Amino acid sequence: MSVTKPALDAPTGPWLEPGLLPGDFYACQELLSGEERTKVERVREFARIAIAPIVNDYWARAEFPFEIIDRFRELDPLAWADPRSPEKRPSNLLTGFSAMEIAHADASIATFFAVHSGLAMGSIRKLGSEEQRLRWLPPMSRFEQIGAFALTEPSGGSDVSRRMGTTARRQGGTWILDGAKRWIGNATFADLVVVWARDVETGHVLGFVVEKDMPGFHATKIERKMALRIVQNADILLDKCRVPEANRLQNANSFRDTAEVLRATRAGVAWEATGLMLAAYEIALAYAKEREQFGRPIASFQMMQDLLVRMLGNVTASLTLCCRLAQLQDAGVYRDEQSSLAKAMCTERMRETVGWARELLAGNGIVLDYNIGRFVADAEAIYSYEGTREINTLIVGRAVTGLSAFAR
Repeated sequence: MSVTKPALDAPTGPWLEPGLLPGDFYACQELLSGEERTKVERVREFARIAIAPIVNDYWARAEFPFEIIDRFRELDPLAWADPRSPEKRPSNLLTGFSAMEIAHADASIATFFAVHSGLAMGSIRKLGSEEQRLRWLPPMSRFEQIGAFALTEPSGGSDVSRRMGTTARRQGGTWILDGAKRWIGNATFADLVVVWARDVETGHVLGFVVEKDMPGFHATKIERKMALRIVQNADILLDKCRVPEANRLQNANSFRDTAEVLRATRAGVAWEATGLMLAAYEIALAYAKEREQFGRPIASFQMMQDLLVRMLGNVTASLTLCCRLAQLQDAGVYRDEQSSLAKAMCTERMRETVGWARELLAGNGIVLDYNIGRFVADAEAIYSYEGTREINTLIVGRAVTGLSAFAR
């Protein structure tokens, strides 16, 4: 039996203002300035035109669309990150909305961008010397060099700060890195990989920028993934990898410095999760208004409206949470536990929302044609990376009780 695919036009309603996202029920986008809204709309157009039409094909083949790097270069979203640029750093609110728009089109491309701009460039920007920032950030801001971030290890994820097995041993002006990393996004093709290793003499965690052609660095693609299939995650082997002292991040002296980078990017994952569930809601709403059963649109059925309102509630709660967190970041007063709460809550709500969208689309929810099947799979990875729900919950729990429940 053939099934006619309904049109997925953007929903309309009397509560929508021109230019607002269909799922932005509380008009959170109006918190942006006029100039910021224009920039977000440019990112939205980029995501809809350059990303959305191609990702299902690449996702099915588990390949990365390298042409998208040229499109990012044309968009030029990171010009501000060049230390010599006169462009001011964007607000966290603008950065968050931009991340949400990219994730709205595809979580894998959003992850690629977040790893490059947030984890890799963020490490260099926060922890590198002035000379290092001037050396690496300009070409990275132009997407001429792509970055990766290597922290997780085969036997250590949540506890990597205590059990880091990758070591760094200094020999004169050179450091010798030995060990292994796993689940490192972008690493199969990255030009620069920020690698975290424990100094064998002091026990401190240090950061190193490893260039892809350095002897002793080997990256192997992880195959047969069920989620974020476009992201080229790798196993990294460091076998007496020789890195010059000039490539050691000069202001990375302990895991506390590493955690400073993660605190900022964890908030970005909350925005990505919101973008994913926002897209799932909008697709489900459009589908429900077009799909007919028993002679009328399924949107007229009470149970379907219940699913849609639950989805909208999750989207609205997550988006307003992210906006307030961004305001706290911009004011310079936010704390680790606030990022952790956002990451834990938004990713949990995302999991629910994409599941409800799949339920509403029934059989059509498991095929790539409607995107929902891809969203359901990708949500599983976003739910886990940048700190699991359990670890982020313990961070918040420690903050509110004053007592640590972390295993020792």
